[in-house]
Amino acid sequence: MSREWPLWEVFIRGQHGLSHRHVGSLHAPDAGMALKNARDVYTRRNEGQSIWVVESARITASSPDDAEQTFEPAASKVYRHPSFFDIPDEIGAM
Repeated sequence: MSREWPLWEVFIRGQHGLSHRHVGSLHAPDAGMALKNARDVYTRRNEGQSIWVVESARITASSPDDAEQTFEPAASKVYRHPSFFDIPDEIGAM
């Protein structure tokens, strides 16, 4: 019985970065092997500080077609933006 290995998404945090960036995908039988394969494939030149692997089937994402419906509620909450508040002159640059 032939069974295909699951697909994993790979995220790398660079040496000077603060956030992880999606760099690609790979197939592996489990998380440990996915991590090792990601290291070998995506950090060959010692450019990584940290690696995340996430099984693709476990990712839940919104659809770009639903963007208006998904993000519309945020538009009515202008108080969440710092531009909503008046900053006193004595505070200076913020």
